[in-house]
Amino acid sequence: MKLGLNLMTGINMFLTSWKSKDDPGTGNCSLKVNPNGSPQSIVYKGSTPHWRSDPRPWISVTNVTESPRVNCDFVNNKDEIYYAYFVEDPSIVIRAVLDNTGLLQKLVWDDGVHQWKEHWSVPKYRCDMYGQCGSYSKCSPGHRFECMCLPGYEPKSPREWDLRDGSNGCVRKHLELSVCGNGEGFVKVERLKLPDSSFSAAWTGMGRFECEQACLMNCSCTAFSVVNIDGKGTNCLAWYGELMDILEQVDEGLDLNVRVDAIELAKYIRKSKGSLSKQRKLAIALVSIVVPMFLVSLLTYIWLAKKKKTKVKRKAHNQSINFASTKVSFEGHELEDSSTHPDLPIFNLSCIVAATENFSPTNKLGQGGFGSVFKGQLYNGQHIAVKRLSKSSRQGIGEFKNEVMLIAKLQHKNLVKLLGCCIQEDETMLIYEYMPNKSLDSIIFDHTRASFLNWKKRFEIILGIARGILYLHQDSRLKIIHRDLKASNVLLDAEMNPKISDFGMARIFKEDQIQDKTTRVVGTYGYMSPEYVIFGQFSTKSDVFSFGVILLEIVSGRKNCDSYQEHPSQNLIGHVWELWREDRASDIVDSSIKESYVSDEVLRCIQVGLLCVEEEVVDRPTMFAVNLMLSSETTLPSPKKPAFILRSPSKKLDSIIGGASCSINEVTITKFEAR
Repeated sequence: MKLGLNLMTGINMFLTSWKSKDDPGTGNCSLKVNPNGSPQSIVYKGSTPHWRSDPRPWISVTNVTESPRVNCDFVNNKDEIYYAYFVEDPSIVIRAVLDNTGLLQKLVWDDGVHQWKEHWSVPKYRCDMYGQCGSYSKCSPGHRFECMCLPGYEPKSPREWDLRDGSNGCVRKHLELSVCGNGEGFVKVERLKLPDSSFSAAWTGMGRFECEQACLMNCSCTAFSVVNIDGKGTNCLAWYGELMDILEQVDEGLDLNVRVDAIELAKYIRKSKGSLSKQRKLAIALVSIVVPMFLVSLLTYIWLAKKKKTKVKRKAHNQSINFASTKVSFEGHELEDSSTHPDLPIFNLSCIVAATENFSPTNKLGQGGFGSVFKGQLYNGQHIAVKRLSKSSRQGIGEFKNEVMLIAKLQHKNLVKLLGCCIQEDETMLIYEYMPNKSLDSIIFDHTRASFLNWKKRFEIILGIARGILYLHQDSRLKIIHRDLKASNVLLDAEMNPKISDFGMARIFKEDQIQDKTTRVVGTYGYMSPEYVIFGQFSTKSDVFSFGVILLEIVSGRKNCDSYQEHPSQNLIGHVWELWREDRASDIVDSSIKESYVSDEVLRCIQVGLLCVEEEVVDRPTMFAVNLMLSSETTLPSPKKPAFILRSPSKKLDSIIGGASCSINEVTITKFEAR
């Protein structure tokens, strides 16, 4: 692979991303060689730097220490500036991939399993992001607050710094004191990824003294670094202007000498001398006590080791007992064909606490019967949604078991992805991928936001939900009935793709099983089928009914339990049915998409929705038939009078739900404002 510029022809060789995972058009992200100063590779999002390579020319954008080894040739002359990457072993196939999020990966083909495996990727952590801590500061991974000002500098905005926002960077402490021929000097900061070299100069063959003097004589020089090149002498890099995008690197870092005023220089000299004096005193003190304390320490260590071993055994035993009760019934009767638990990552509690900033109220996305949902960000920059089981909740353990047991076994682009779980101390949590556009109901039922979804996007959402349910019913390894399908349980990712969530009420069916019965009716009134509400019977057709309701809600932008001026006793299903009989079905279309909808598609969707909410179970289509009807021009049967066309429940239904007008999910109501 070759990246760079031909200065004679003007050709620029760079890597670009796709528009999205499914769209191979030219995306917004690119990997280019920046020729300014000391050339370096930069990943851009549009024109904004997203990640930057090391400015040392022999360090490739791939990690040369990893196996298989990737070598890098760097050429910088009057004709060309480029990096060329090649593999030492020609039998190994490697490719570089830049995705639409700005993630750069080195993938290696594994011939044993016939798939690409990731060997290296950037940016991985928060500190990898370009300019994470602003100018004149360094980003130090692993610290509670990663940003630290360079010597001689202080936070530009102390208030934002206290709030752990270092993006504005730092400024020089003593602005009134000149750093030009006024007794200034340099303070060494060790083990760094050197700053952005766009405003730097490089000289070969210079040692530290010559490099320091060259920088000192130029008042614009803010820092310098001396770089050793094996067999090629040394390079002097000097920076002119702000120092940006500095990262602390323990293994591969270099020393940066930062220019400071006379006051700061004196402080660091005293500190250095004091440290040496303290080290001598400490060494003498240690030698004087280490011999007499050795035997005592050894005996104490043996005693503590035995005690710790006993404690660990006891704790492990207790955890195994506790986990067995909440361990998601991995060997329970509902998974008769499975004897092992899913391969699901277990997150450490401290990791989740750090990601959510100790479950800060500002990160809270919503509240439900299960507990609360919080937004978080892992150290690698990935955003997550943490579903935290409430300690006081009457529900949750059973639902938690269900959700882990089911969703960990399911993989589909229209199902929300479960990243892992956390069961530690008295906490029980599920960790999901974060959906930035919240739930479907937060958009289609909001008059100000409904216009975000034109008809084309709504139709894509309908198809996506249908495909997700079909996967649950037919194409997955397990035949699953969701039982709580509703608009608030359909989440939207950054591209507004739908993902079905909340499998706490789901049930697994055997391959030949048609329906089941329960005495514990749970769900949301308005989405539940009549046979389930009245008799407790549920099947794949129960989910079909719920899908039909969601479909009509997407088309109309109205909730099923809304009333209508013309017929106050009717719900959405009844209203659509009346308009269909009068050949006025298009009147129900949401006014915010009147200009964008395709009449034939809308009428087909309304007809499919009415077929899905028919009263008799046998009359409703399967999800396979629903997908076929939505995606083809097949002739559709005429719908029959649907169930629950009246808003007020019958006496029999009223006795079951206790007079509730809209919701009977007393155990599982989960209305999230965001996820």
